[in-house]
Amino acid sequence: MDGSQKWKILRLHVEDGIPLASLAREAGIGERTLSRWHSLYRAGGISALERSQRADAGTRRAAPELVAFVEHLALTRPRPSIATLHRLTAVEAARRGVSTPSYATVRSIVQALDPGMVTLALEGPASYRDRHELVFRHRAERPNALWQVDHTQLDILIKDPSARPSRPWLTTVMDDYSRAICGYMVFEGAPSAMNTALALRQAIWPKSDPAWPMCGIPDVLYVDHGSDFTSHHLEYTAIALKIRIIHSTVARPQGRGKIERFFHTVNTEVLATLPGRLTPGNPHPLPVLDLPGLDRAIGEFVGQYNQRTHTGIRTSPKAAWIAEGWLPRLPESLQELDGLLLRVSKHRTVQRDGIHFQGQRYLSPTLASFVGRTVTIRYDPRDLSEIRIYDHDTFVCTAIDEAHPNQRYSLHDIETARRARRRQLRRDINDRIPATPRPSTAPPTPPPARRPRKRLKTYEEDE
Repeated sequence: MDGSQKWKILRLHVEDGIPLASLAREAGIGERTLSRWHSLYRAGGISALERSQRADAGTRRAAPELVAFVEHLALTRPRPSIATLHRLTAVEAARRGVSTPSYATVRSIVQALDPGMVTLALEGPASYRDRHELVFRHRAERPNALWQVDHTQLDILIKDPSARPSRPWLTTVMDDYSRAICGYMVFEGAPSAMNTALALRQAIWPKSDPAWPMCGIPDVLYVDHGSDFTSHHLEYTAIALKIRIIHSTVARPQGRGKIERFFHTVNTEVLATLPGRLTPGNPHPLPVLDLPGLDRAIGEFVGQYNQRTHTGIRTSPKAAWIAEGWLPRLPESLQELDGLLLRVSKHRTVQRDGIHFQGQRYLSPTLASFVGRTVTIRYDPRDLSEIRIYDHDTFVCTAIDEAHPNQRYSLHDIETARRARRRQLRRDINDRIPATPRPSTAPPTPPPARRPRKRLKTYEEDE
């Protein structure tokens, strides 16, 4: 009870004249206690009613050698419990012939140890670094100066093409300066160079959505030591696009804190509203969504995330990325970018009616000169409306799915390509077949005379 509370009770005796005996019965406080408060008040006023601090406050009421003994055991792995420490301290005190400290004193000695020192002694330098070392929060100087790329396995189950449960992954490309999400990729199976390439392709090339303006080639790509990030594929792409790759320190996730926080936001804000979410109370939920459905949900959230105010930069990622207007560095063409990123390819033979792939048929007038030949196709699995055709790593054309509703070649285009191909083949044949030799100057030999055919007599008048 502090001094003000004591005065509220004692004031009834001092100012109102209520006897201490009656006041003790009404307040439920001993009469001797009230008498002591009254004596303190008369000696020093209201301030004397405050609880006085012990002269030995802040000091350990234990022998220094016992304090060192307790601290030594508390910093030893495995650390004993407080009860065990008290028993061992009692044995040590008896051996030294000093008084045994109380259980509370032993506990206070342990609790007074520096937390950083305890972590370093019991858990090692890695845990100490992650918890107690000072961290410098770096931010790039401008948009596209530094991009972070990372993967996470989402806390949700979806249905794979065979209707079996599958736990998907998310690859995200984030601009360090603006916190803007420049590209992403939702996929099944383990992270691979192909999925990373597709996320980078979406991030680098301008989007068709004007509300998502983030694009361009970054100066630096900050990644971890995953096999897809250390592949020759990514290294070759970085050299061609003049991107510097920086790998984070092994077992040091602090440098990827910004993108890790975005992953946490996806799990808590997006997946929490979707069926099939994995929780400690429901480790085997029934999958409802498929991969395209989850992709749409995350895509809608990325659009909202880029336009809402970010607490770390006090503006929206989109506004921070646009800044006062600037031109990002872009590849020469989408074909050049695809040639670098879409390295995972398949081989197909060009049929007379086009290229058959994934149950679909792809056509292009340019394929007329490749009928019967084997070509290499590269594609975006998120958009199978078109594929890219390569002949010995040389881009040939883009073939369109003949069932695609937005773009289809007419029969006239195909027939025109056929006729052009026939004419080209005829010219090639004429160039390769030597001309017929000219006849000699001697007069030609006359053909043999024909014998007159005998006329068949049918009637007597024919005589």
